[in-house]
Amino acid sequence: MDQQQIEKELNFLTSRSSGSGGQHVNKTETKVEARFEVDASSALSAAEKRKVHSALGNRISKEGILAVSSDSRRSQVLNRGAAVKKLLRLIKKALRARKPRKGPQPLKANPRKRLERKRRQSEKKALRGKIKI
Repeated sequence: MDQQQIEKELNFLTSRSSGSGGQHVNKTETKVEARFEVDASSALSAAEKRKVHSALGNRISKEGILAVSSDSRRSQVLNRGAAVKKLLRLIKKALRARKPRKGPQPLKANPRKRLERKRRQSEKKALRGKIKI
């Protein structure tokens, strides 16, 4: 994954941000949406693209675009930086190798002893049932 190449391939859309801010929020476009075309990217290898699709499939559109928006700041420049950070963090997390799951370990105690204890407990509970006449 080439971070600088990804940043070059980003497209940005701006719009008016919602929320408080008075007149400022009504006249400036501070909300920024960073869009990244996963399938058309030259910054990711084919294997990395598959990983991103499997991990972030619910966030990628039918056209193969991963979109992230930020409107927490009052400045378009700060929101743009926040959106880029958020997108790169998502991609890094998707590409991180997962730990393989460990299976159950073999029993340390004698397995026959455990099974015998379970059988006795089962018989004890069966005797607590209703008496058949």
